[in-house]
Amino acid sequence: MTERPWLKNYPAGIVWDQTFSPYPVYQCLDDSVRDHPDAPHMDFFGRIFTYCETASLVARAAKGLQDLGVGPGTKVCLFMTNCPQYVISFFAILKVGGTVVNLSPLYSEGELLHQIEDSESDFLLTQNYKLLIHKIRNVVAKSRIKTVIVSRDQDYVPFWQKLKYKIFLRNILSNVTGDDTWMTFETLLNNEGNYKPVTIDPEQDIAVLQYTGGTTGLPKGAMLTHANISINVQQALAWDTTSTHGTGKTLTILPLFHAYAMTVILCGTTAMGGEMVLLPRFDAGEVIKIIQQKKITMIPAVPTMFTALLHQAETDKIDLSSVTSVVSGGAPLPEKLKSTFDQLLSSGGIREGYGLTETSPVALGNPVTGSQKINSVGLPMPATDVIFTDPDDPSKILPYGETGEICIKGPQVMKGYWKRPEATAEVLIDGRLRTGDVGYMDDEGYLFIVDRIKDLILVSGFNVYPRTVEEALYRHPAVKEVTVIGIPDDYHGEVPKAFIVLKQGQQALGKDKILNFLKDRLGSHEMPKEIEFRDNLPKTVIGKLSKKELVAEEKAKRDVSRA
Repeated sequence: MTERPWLKNYPAGIVWDQTFSPYPVYQCLDDSVRDHPDAPHMDFFGRIFTYCETASLVARAAKGLQDLGVGPGTKVCLFMTNCPQYVISFFAILKVGGTVVNLSPLYSEGELLHQIEDSESDFLLTQNYKLLIHKIRNVVAKSRIKTVIVSRDQDYVPFWQKLKYKIFLRNILSNVTGDDTWMTFETLLNNEGNYKPVTIDPEQDIAVLQYTGGTTGLPKGAMLTHANISINVQQALAWDTTSTHGTGKTLTILPLFHAYAMTVILCGTTAMGGEMVLLPRFDAGEVIKIIQQKKITMIPAVPTMFTALLHQAETDKIDLSSVTSVVSGGAPLPEKLKSTFDQLLSSGGIREGYGLTETSPVALGNPVTGSQKINSVGLPMPATDVIFTDPDDPSKILPYGETGEICIKGPQVMKGYWKRPEATAEVLIDGRLRTGDVGYMDDEGYLFIVDRIKDLILVSGFNVYPRTVEEALYRHPAVKEVTVIGIPDDYHGEVPKAFIVLKQGQQALGKDKILNFLKDRLGSHEMPKEIEFRDNLPKTVIGKLSKKELVAEEKAKRDVSRA
C-alpha cells in the first residue's frame, strides 16, 4: 500500500496510529457516574436526571431484567422514541450481558416481525402510546416474544408536564395492564437494584444488533460488539480536542435507535459527562426554541433537519450563539446548505462526517480545528484506514487519487451480519469493509464521495451520479429539497429524473426555468429528462432523503403502462 495521504497533514495533537482499549459499552456511564455524579445527564421536558439518578434506575432495570431471565446473549428489543426509559433500558440490557435490538417505531408490522424473529429476541420494551401498542400487540401475537414491558413518559416529566399527559394527551395513550405477557416498566424497576454483574468480552460479545439495508440489499443485523462501539466513542472523542469533560448540552433529536445517535449522542455525550436534551420528534420551531432556551452547545443532525431549521429562520430570529459544535452525517451535505447555515453560527461551521451502521458508525470527519474542505467528508478517524478498490474486482486495490469503491478498515468495523455468512463474506474482505460508495481521496487525505454504486445512472454508457445533479439543483435559490434517480429510457438505457420540493412562494417555477438554470452547470447526459415537483419527499427514519420509494413508484408506473 502506498503512503497514506492523510498522514501529511493530520490534525495537530491527534495521533492517527494510536491504540484504543476496548471496554463494555456501559462503562462510559459508570466512568461519568464516578467523575460527575451530580452533573445533569438527561433533560426530558424540564425533568433533569443526574448521572447518579440514571445509574440507580439502570441498576434497578438490570435487576428486573435478570429476574425475567435476561442474561448473556439474550436479545432484547427497544421499540421507543427518545425518552429517559430508552437510555435506562439500553444500559441495563448491556449490564446483564444482553444484546440490544433497536426497532424503529416507523417500521411496518411486517418489518417488525421479521427483525424480532430474525434476531431471536425474547423481550421487548416500548411506551404506552396507542400507535405503538396497537402495532406491537399484533406483532407480538405472531412472534416469539415472551414479555413486553411498557413504560409511561408521564412518569419521567416534571409535575406541570404530567398534567399535559393527563388532560391533553390522554386520547393518544394506552392503558396497558399486566398479564402473562405484558408488564409495566414500573414493575420492572420495583427492586433494590442489586443485580449480579456479568463478565463481558468486549471483542466477542455483541452489544447491539443494528438492522440495516447494508451494502447488499435486504435488512440484516449488523453485529456491533462492545469493542466496536466503545472504541468508536473513543475515536470520536480523540478527534475533538476542544471539548471538556463534564460540560456541554447535546440536542438529542436524532432517534437513539439509529446508530448515528446511539454512538455519537447517547454513548459519546455520556462518556464526556455531558447532558442530553431529549426530544421525541423533530419540529423545527420547537427545536429552535429548545436550542435558545437550553443553551445547546452541540447539534448532531442530518441535512434535511438543517434545511428545515433554515426554512424556519426565514420567519423566526434564531440565536445560535451557545452552539459550539454542529455535525452533519447520514447523507450528503449540499454545499449551498452548508454555506447558508454556517452564516447563522458564531462559532465554526457544520462539520460533515461519514460512516455506516457497519462502522458503528463513525469512520471519517472534517477536523474540529483547522482546515475543512467543502464537499468532503474529511479525514479518517484515528486507527482507521481507507482503501479504494475496483468496484468490479474488490480484490484489486487502487492507488490513492483514483476513483473507486471506498473500503474501511479499523476496530469499529462490525463483527459481521447476524446469521448471514454469505452477506458477511461479500462485504468483509481481508478485514476491510466494502461500503458500496464510490469516491476518491485528494493528495491531503480528504475523502470525496461521488455516489452510491447502486444509485449510479448509466446514460448511453456514461456514468451519471445523482449527487452531481442534486448539487447543481440545490444551487437554485428556489429549491428546498431534491432527489434524483435513474429511470429506464428506450434510447439512452437510463436517464435522470429529478423530484423537487420548492421553497414557499416559488410554486410558479416550472421545468423550463429549471433546465435553463442547469444548462451551464451539467453535461448534456447529466440533464434531468423528467422533473416532478412535489410538496414533500420520502425520508428515512432519521430524516434523510430516501430514493427507494421513488424507485418503486416509477417501477409501478411502468408495470401499469405495460399491462
